[in-house]
Amino acid sequence: MINAARLKDEFLELVSISSPSRREGTIARRLENILKTMGASVEVDGAGEKIGGDTGNLLARFPGNTPGAPPFLLSGHMDTVGPAEAIHPVVEGDVIRTDGTSVLGGDDKAGVVAILEAIRILRERRIPHGDLEVVLTISEEYGLLGAKNFDTGRLRAKRGLVLDVDGVCELITRAPAANRMTFTVHGLAAHAGICPEQGMSAIRIASEAITAMRLGRLDAETTANLGIIQGGLAGNIVPASVTVRGETRSLSLEKLAAQTEHMRRCFDEAAARHRVQVGDRQYQARVEAQVERQYGRLDVRDEAAIVRLVQAAAGAMGRACATRGTGGGSDANVFVERGLEVANLACGMREIHTVNEWVDVRDLVLTAGLVVETVRLNAAA
Repeated sequence: MINAARLKDEFLELVSISSPSRREGTIARRLENILKTMGASVEVDGAGEKIGGDTGNLLARFPGNTPGAPPFLLSGHMDTVGPAEAIHPVVEGDVIRTDGTSVLGGDDKAGVVAILEAIRILRERRIPHGDLEVVLTISEEYGLLGAKNFDTGRLRAKRGLVLDVDGVCELITRAPAANRMTFTVHGLAAHAGICPEQGMSAIRIASEAITAMRLGRLDAETTANLGIIQGGLAGNIVPASVTVRGETRSLSLEKLAAQTEHMRRCFDEAAARHRVQVGDRQYQARVEAQVERQYGRLDVRDEAAIVRLVQAAAGAMGRACATRGTGGGSDANVFVERGLEVANLACGMREIHTVNEWVDVRDLVLTAGLVVETVRLNAAA
C-alpha cells in the first residue's frame, strides 16, 4: 500500500536540506509547497518572530472525506540538532545513514515523511478519514520552543500523534517533566599570585557544589545533568563568578521537585562555607539560582482512546504496538499539557543526535502504514 520508492526519495530530499533550530526557513518553504501540492491549506504562524527564528510553525489542513468523522492531528518537527550544515546521506540498500560528518536528520524527518506519505495514501485510495491537521514545528530540539509558541486553540482535533522517537511500532505514553537550571556563583576577585587569600574562587565553590551533587541516572524515572560551565577572566585572577547550567527531569513530579531542591541546596551550602576578610570588610560568597519548567510531563493512560486506536491499527496489520516511557521530551508533552490526547509514535530513527544516525526505509514504510490504519480507524470510531 505504501509507496516505498516515493517515501525513500522524499526522505533523501528532505534530509539533504539543512535545518538547524531557528534556521528552518528553507525546509519550511519546501514543506509548505509539498503540502499545498497535496491539496492542503497551509498557514505559517508567528512563532519564529517570538524566538528569533527565520520561520514559524506550519499548520496544514486537509478536508476529510467521511462526514461526522472526528478530526485527527499529526505532528513532527522541522529542525535538527547539529552538526548539520552539510548533510550527505549514504544509501546502502534500504538503510540510509550519514557519511560520519553530520547527523542524518531522521530526527525528525523520518516522522515528517511518514506523515506526508500516509496522507497521500489516504487521499489517493480514498480511505475514510476525518479532517486532518498537520502541525510541523520549529525549534523542538531547543526546548520545544515551536510547540510552546503554537496556539493549540487553532486546532479542531483533540486527538492525534506526534511522530518523533526512535524505534518502530512503539508508542511513547510516558515522558518526563524537566526543569532547566542556571546557577551563578559569586566569589571575589584577587590577584592569584600576589594575594590569592583575599579572593574567593567561584570555580572552587562551584566544584564543591558539583562534587556533592547527585547527577546522571538517579533512578528509573529521574536524571540530572550539568552541561555548561562558564566563568573566569584569566589564569592569574581568582575567578569572581562562574555560571553553571543544567537540568533535571523525571517521570515523577515529586522526584523532580526533590532533585531540583537538592541541586539548589548543594550550591547554597558550598557558598555558605566561603567568606573572606579584606581590610575592614567581610565578603560572603553567594549563589543566584534560576529554575524554569522546561516542559511538563507526558502521561497518557494505556486505556486512552489514542492508545487503543494505535494498538488496534497495529493488530490489523499483524503487529503489536507496546507502550513505553522515555527519558526525552517531545512536542507531545506540550500538546498533552494543553489538553490534547496525544502520544508519541516511534518512526524508525536510530542512533539519533549522533553522526552515526541511520534509518531503515522499511521502518518508515511500516510507520506510514500504521498511521494510515490509525486514521482509518479514527474515522470509524
